[in-house]
Amino acid sequence: MRDATRAPGDEPGVQEAHARTRERVARSILENGPSTAAALGERLGLTPAAVRRHLDTLLAEGVIESREERVYGHRGRGRPAKVFVLTPAGRDAFEQAYDDLAVGALRFLAETGGEHLVAEFARRRIADLEERYRPIIESVPPEQRAAALADALSADGYAASAQASPVSGEQLCQHHCPVAHVAEQFPQLCEAETEAFARLLDTHVQRIATIAHGEGVCTTHIPAAAAPRGTTGKTNESAERISHI
Repeated sequence: MRDATRAPGDEPGVQEAHARTRERVARSILENGPSTAAALGERLGLTPAAVRRHLDTLLAEGVIESREERVYGHRGRGRPAKVFVLTPAGRDAFEQAYDDLAVGALRFLAETGGEHLVAEFARRRIADLEERYRPIIESVPPEQRAAALADALSADGYAASAQASPVSGEQLCQHHCPVAHVAEQFPQLCEAETEAFARLLDTHVQRIATIAHGEGVCTTHIPAAAAPRGTTGKTNESAERISHI
C-alpha cells in the first residue's frame, strides 16, 4: 500500500530510474558534446517533457549549464537554440585518470628540473599512443585518416568524432579528456598531443579549443591542403571560426 504522505513519483524505484536516466543524459552530453534538448530526446528516446525535467534537475545540481548555440552564416528569425554542456563539476562525476597527485608530481618536476622536463614527460606519455595509432592511420587512405584517428581515440575513452569543418577541411572533436584537470596547469600535455596528431595525419593541424581551457570540446582543425609533416600551428583568423562551444 502506498504511503499517503509520499508524493507520486517519490517511490525509491522511480527515483532510481530517474537518476539512471539523468546519468544517461549527462553521459550523452559528455560523449556527443554540446547538445540541444531536442537532440537529446531523439538520441535517448525521451519525450520533450522528460528531457526538460532531467535537464532542469542537472542544471540545479550544477552538473550542466546552458549556452546559446553558435550559428554560422545567415541566422534566421527567433532566438538561437540552447545547447547544454557539462560543467567542470559535471565532468568530475565521470572517470578522471589523474588527480591532485599527478599535478603535484609534475609541479615538483618543473620546480626541480625545469619546464623542459615537463614537456619531455608529455612527449613520452603520448609516444605510446602514437605508436599504437600509427598502423591504424596508415592502413586507410588519407581522406579517411581523421575518422580513423577519431575511432582510435574513442576506443581509448576520448569520445572523439571527425566531421567537416565550417571553414575548409575537417575538425577532430574530443568530447572527453581524462587528463583535463592536469592539463589546466600543464598545457604541455595538450601541445604534445597536437604534435602527435600532426605527425599521424602527416599534415599541419591547429588546436582551436581545449576542455582544459574551459571549452566544451577539444577541437583540432585539419586543413584540406597538406602542409609540411609534423608541424603545428596556432589559431589564425579563419580558424577562429571553427565550431567550439
